[in-house]
Amino acid sequence: MTRVFVTGLGGVTPIGNDAPTFWENLKKGVSGAGTITHFDATDYPVRIACEVKDFDASQWMDRKMAKRTARVTQFALAASRQALKDADFSITEENGPRVGVVVSTGGGGIGLLEEATYTLIKRGPRSINPLLLPIIMPNAVSCLVSIETGAKGPVLTTTLACASGNYAIVEAYHMLQRGEADVMLAGGGESVTTQLAFASLGRMGALSKRNDDPLHASRPFDLNRDGFVYGEGALMTLLETEEHAKARGAKIYAEVLGGRLTGDAYHITAPDPSGEGATRAMTLAMESSGLKPTDVDVVYAHGTSTPLNDVTETGAIKQAFGDHANKLAITATKSMVGHLMGGAGAVSAVAAVYSLYEGTIPPTINYETPDPECDLDYVPNEARTTNPKVALVNAFGFGGQNVVLALKRYEGD
Repeated sequence: MTRVFVTGLGGVTPIGNDAPTFWENLKKGVSGAGTITHFDATDYPVRIACEVKDFDASQWMDRKMAKRTARVTQFALAASRQALKDADFSITEENGPRVGVVVSTGGGGIGLLEEATYTLIKRGPRSINPLLLPIIMPNAVSCLVSIETGAKGPVLTTTLACASGNYAIVEAYHMLQRGEADVMLAGGGESVTTQLAFASLGRMGALSKRNDDPLHASRPFDLNRDGFVYGEGALMTLLETEEHAKARGAKIYAEVLGGRLTGDAYHITAPDPSGEGATRAMTLAMESSGLKPTDVDVVYAHGTSTPLNDVTETGAIKQAFGDHANKLAITATKSMVGHLMGGAGAVSAVAAVYSLYEGTIPPTINYETPDPECDLDYVPNEARTTNPKVALVNAFGFGGQNVVLALKRYEGD
């Protein structure tokens, strides 16, 4: 069976516009939350989000391209270029057909559709950009990464709501195993900090209403959690087959062992309270990767900071791991970067890769009051050096899609 390695990392996040800065701030417990600046949220019940700050698209593409791309596409392209540079890998005419792209997103450029609708109503049809639909279509993200980098192998967009970013890496792994490519850019992104999204999610009751204290609003597994904080950004990995990586002497961060996808068949937004689908995803991911529950050291939790999800995920971890659940370190990146929806799984995956490479587990911040129903070790408030060898990454999406990714520290042959 073909082994798959992570050799490059890139990211644009609410706590850093490159992967190393993101990782350093994650370990420090820095929150990226603040008052919304994308629109005037004065009259909205929720006025906070984890926005990307000081991002300059012209650093990663020419200004003409920047004007013709959605914000999520700009993030994904920047993160992809970073991952390529980090891996010291160049895509050429010769190797391009063997390099593929999988970028996942929940909404793509849907925020531009909202803006265009206002423009249409105010100024009429001739005011609309003729390229609007190609700009906002979800697959524009992966296609433009392919176009701009020269990757001519398999190009795929997957949309699994909050599980999207995790699944992109699982699918890229399978493509490499099937021999469809030698190298894959894989990850996910999102940027839908818009009036319509916040009006809908606010009414749904999914978002935290700690408007006066955004830095402490996202608090996964804490008794006083009241919802998630919306985030934006994109995280990308460069994956290579063992043969390709070693032939060029690539730096290897970690090994991808595999992953699995399951369905709840329960509800369009709420998790199945039994946690059966999430439990099965973790169990199958371990079994398909040749792991026993006792082999796993850390779980990067979905950890949304919503009342339902955190209790359900805790129960699912207990079911999947049995007694070993009490020995696991469990951490939630959303406590710092918020919920990136289509990019959420990729955030945790990149953090898990760094964790295995460096031996440090970042904290779950804002954990102040234990919840009797969430009674595992959530690495509260301070990073921990434990040299983990195996990590599972959980991502559970609206509609009941559960994706679990298995990663292992690379220790040579």
